[in-house]
Amino acid sequence: MSDLPRGATVRRDAGLYGYERALRRAGIDPIAGVDEAGRGACAGPLVAAAVILPEGTRGRVPGLADSKLLTARARERCYAEIQRRAVAWSAVVVESGECDELGMHVANIEALRRAVAKLAERPAYVLTDGFGVDGLGVPGLAVWKGDRVAACIAAASVIAKVTRDRLMADLDRAHPAYGFAVHKGYVTAGHSEALQRHGPSPVHRMRFENVRRAAAAMNPNATP
Repeated sequence: MSDLPRGATVRRDAGLYGYERALRRAGIDPIAGVDEAGRGACAGPLVAAAVILPEGTRGRVPGLADSKLLTARARERCYAEIQRRAVAWSAVVVESGECDELGMHVANIEALRRAVAKLAERPAYVLTDGFGVDGLGVPGLAVWKGDRVAACIAAASVIAKVTRDRLMADLDRAHPAYGFAVHKGYVTAGHSEALQRHGPSPVHRMRFENVRRAAAAMNPNATP
């Protein structure tokens, strides 16, 4: 998962679609990108997505970029365009309880595998963001800051982020004391204050130290 296949080279100035172009020149297609949202959050699900964009003009998503660099409104526009243009796309949700059972790294790898497996079309090659993922059943490449340099990974980051943000808005309505719609389950001053005041909700991840501390503070006589 560390080198491009023989015959595929990407110039530094190749732009967001350079990896897909290079792989197609080497005769490799379709190409999927995968990414996740919510790994660093202490509450809510982990969401992974996979996207296969078509070749040519149809595969160029207006305004596409790493989801973290887009406004919420721009992400929603890109989300709709990706769904309309993609050859195939998928999103999978790993709930907080399973994240606790597996641990975040294992949960993250498993979510990315599931996203690829869920695609309606099997990719010939998979680009992943940052680190390699074994067990995909096809060759792949880990791309440093992939959501900023590879279109299919950027598209996956948008699908994962928008999907998770919508789920966090739902959780905000179910658990209004925590402000999930604002911080999306990540650690902020407001989230920490709510945790200390109310203790963990059913969707908090107990593997996170701040969540365990809040639980212990709410029930100091509990057996460790």
